[in-house]
Amino acid sequence: MDERLEKALEFSNYMVTLNNQKRLLNEKYQEDLLYFHAGCQFTVTKELVTFVSMLVDKDQTDNVVLIDDNGIPCLVSDTEDFLSDIMDTYFSASNEFHSKYIDLKKKRSVEALVDYDKN
Repeated sequence: MDERLEKALEFSNYMVTLNNQKRLLNEKYQEDLLYFHAGCQFTVTKELVTFVSMLVDKDQTDNVVLIDDNGIPCLVSDTEDFLSDIMDTYFSASNEFHSKYIDLKKKRSVEALVDYDKN
């Protein structure tokens, strides 16, 4: 096989594998952003954190009803604890995602990317 064609094929395989690993990392990140409270599921987003933070700032700290990801009303008895928990969830997931993404960027071969998936 022509050397240029072989290098192009190698690069193509590398990019496909890299993009697949990035997709898997993002899926893991989205799963890590899930927070469960009183039988309800919340995806922790910056908007949710901001909204709950605003409730705490306005002294709406007792018995607040929030709508979860499935459209179910959820009674949050202590918004300060809820805010603390969702912020922990957000930063924990984001820091892990960042760390794994930086490690992934350092992999320069298909073999290294495939081995990375096993970790």
